Parts: sequence; C-alpha cells; structure tokens
Amino acid sequence: MESLGSPTEDENTSSPPNTLNFNGAHRKRKTLVAPEINISLDQSEGSILSDDFLDTPDDLDINVDDIETPDETDSLEFLGNGNELEWEDDTPVATAKNMPGDSADLFGDGGTEDGSATNGRLWRTVIIGEQEHRIDLQMIKPYMRVVTHGGYYGEGLNAIIVFAACYLPDSNLADYHYIMENLFLYVISSLELLVAEDYMIVYLNGATPRRRMPGLGWLKKCYQMIDRRLRKNLKALIIVHPSWFIRTVLAISRPFISVKFINKIQYVHSLEELEQLIPMEHVQIPDCVLQYEEERIKARKERAEEKQDVAEKESRPVPPAEDQETSMS
Repeated sequence: MESLGSPTEDENTSSPPNTLNFNGAHRKRKTLVAPEINISLDQSEGSILSDDFLDTPDDLDINVDDIETPDETDSLEFLGNGNELEWEDDTPVATAKNMPGDSADLFGDGGTEDGSATNGRLWRTVIIGEQEHRIDLQMIKPYMRVVTHGGYYGEGLNAIIVFAACYLPDSNLADYHYIMENLFLYVISSLELLVAEDYMIVYLNGATPRRRMPGLGWLKKCYQMIDRRLRKNLKALIIVHPSWFIRTVLAISRPFISVKFINKIQYVHSLEELEQLIPMEHVQIPDCVLQYEEERIKARKERAEEKQDVAEKESRPVPPAEDQETSMS
C-alpha cells in the first residue's frame, strides 16, 4: 500500500497531491494569494470604470470637463448686515435683526453684487417691474432712514412702513435730482422686500421744511412704479401732521391717482391720535418730529390759555364809573 502512504517531501512541495491520506496525519495548509485587482479610476483594462464593467447606455456618459462650476466671481451674496428673511409657510418674515425700527437698508453694507466698488461708489442691482436697475448706495446712504419698518398690525404679517420726510435731501443740493432718482429706486425696492401681505404707510410730514418736500413729479413716479400687488395690498396711507403744501400736492395729483387710492388717505394731526390707530411699539419717530409735536402741544396750550383769559375778562362785571356814582349821590 505504498500508494496510500504519505507523499514524499519532494512531492509535497513540487506538485499537488493526487492521493488521499487515510493514516490520520495532518499536513500543513497552503496560503493562497489573491490576484491583483486594479481599482484605478481610469478606463484602462481591468479598471472598475472600464467598458467591461459599465453596462449603462452611452447617452448617460458625463464629461466632467463640460460641467460648469462656480468660481469666486459667481458666489451668491445674500442679504447681509443682519437683515435676513426667514421663510415660514411660504411667507417671508423679518427676523429680529431686521425687525421694526431699523432702517430698511436690506442690502447690508451696500456692496455691489460682486462685493467691489466702481469709481469709489457702491452699487446694488435690483429688479423693479421686471426691469433691472442700479442703485448708487453711496450717494443715498445719508438718506436711507427715510424708510423704516414699523412692525405689524392686526393678525398676520400686515406691515407698517414708516416714511419720514424729514430725512429727504435738500433740494438745493447740486446732485439733488440724481440722489432723488436713486432714492426712489431704493424706496420701491425696499417695499418689495418688506411687504409680505397687507400693509400701511405712515407718512411723517411734520418737521419737514419746504426745501425737503418731495416734488409732484417724484411722487407721481413712485405711484406709477409701484406694481399692482403693492397697490392692492396697501390698506391705508396715514399722513401725520399734514401741511397745506402736502394737501395741495395730493389735490393736484388726483388726475393720475385712482379713486380707490384717494380713499385710503387719512390725515392725523398728532402722534397721540396716531397711537389710537396703530401699535406704536416698533415705530421709530425721529427726534425732530417729537420736538415738532411738543412745540405744537405747547402752542396749543398757550392758545387755549389765551382764549380762557379773554373769556374770563369778558365775563367779569364792569364796575360803574366815578362820575356816575357822584351824580347819583
């Protein structure tokens, strides 16, 4: 039974066994070495990206070189300076950083779209009425407080937009028309961002000298540039401390202003009366308007005291003259 015995050492190392070992002896196991696998990302032979492994249609091939990727100049700049808008139930809601009382400078630090300045000026591109416009923020920076967010009224996001005419530029400035043109674009674009649902405008007319009053043409242009949504959602235009000039301007404007808009105008003669109409918690009143209100209250009290003194004097009995007393005696 030599054929059933253990294979010789030479046979064990040189060639695989061709007999079975039944004598209970255990021989050493062999270590099998796995073949090399090419897992490179090229399409060479044996690669996992080679044609042998790809069974997708040819029309799904993607050329990485043809894919457009953003570079530094294509970075998306969102609203900065803490004036972000949170979205809740598909409706923009102003966050606490852009809450009532702050200026409506929703464009952050006033940088351009690519964050650079042109000719020493800062620009902002806005879309108004499906048209692109550029705003020179550097020129209107001193006047941005003309529009502020005054909080909300009623239920929902019914915004209060405060327009302080005392912050308008003087008409004697050399670049007055250029400033007003850019300020007009700023006001309209600010309304687009601040208004989500219904809203009202509080126009603070007090403490505004004649040289800062907006002209009829500027007001007409503002009205015409406001889109249908803003016109429809405007529920009231409250004019505080109306002057004869603003009343005259509105009277002259009737031909190009709709009757519905005219019916939305309300005149309020004091801040106390305004407080009865809207919540004043977040309405920022300029100091000059507060001083104007105090002067009006003081003047009103003085006139009331003068009338009271005159009435008291008229009600006093007139003493008889001395000659009448002697003649009677």
